[in-house]
Amino acid sequence: MNNHEMDLIGHFEELRKRLIYILGTFILLFILSFVFVQDIYNFLVQGLEVKLAILGPSDILWVYLILSCICAISGTIPMAAYQIWLFVRPALKAAERKITLAYIPALFILFLVGICFGYFVIFPMVYKFLLSLSADMFMTFFTTEKYFRFLIHTTLPFGFLFELPVIIMFLTSLGVLNPYRLQKIRKYSYFGLIVTAVIITPPDLLSDILVVIPLLFLYECSVLLSKVVYRRKQRQLNLAA
Repeated sequence: MNNHEMDLIGHFEELRKRLIYILGTFILLFILSFVFVQDIYNFLVQGLEVKLAILGPSDILWVYLILSCICAISGTIPMAAYQIWLFVRPALKAAERKITLAYIPALFILFLVGICFGYFVIFPMVYKFLLSLSADMFMTFFTTEKYFRFLIHTTLPFGFLFELPVIIMFLTSLGVLNPYRLQKIRKYSYFGLIVTAVIITPPDLLSDILVVIPLLFLYECSVLLSKVVYRRKQRQLNLAA
């Protein structure tokens, strides 16, 4: 076995170790969330004008599992980001390690900001708009599963999409991306973001517009932040030379 094969095996072992830490954190948080799932449920349905219904016993388990899973995913993000940083750390310089490590809390904070934006801004607007379409034509009746599917589709994606600026800054720090490349692919990125907005939102024009606008704003913020990181990196390289 040559050195290249040994290095490859070592990388796979390191990756397996990091994945075990991430999976262990997820399982631990999932169990903890499952214990308090009733409190989480009561918080999410407080102020709801209608009483949610279930069509079968399995719906109860579905709600318990999906709420616990989402809480576990949210809490696992900092650990996952830290483990990824530990995996790539040997390839980074000392200055790059300090800079990229600072992105981890920002990643988690932006995820929470995205969730709050979806829950307190997008969800109420879309929810009220769709209900207004029914007027007096329909009797309002929601199943628990349908309601939470709708809630998740209008909130959870924003948690991940709001992390776009930090991810782009991180990739710029590693030299994978640069702001000029992002500017060249702007029209393709816009198209991808618009398609993403259409996919993750309910099928109405208002929902699409409400999601597309913040996504395009996030992309432009990402380009500006990428410029800051890129220029700082270039200055450091010039000083080192």
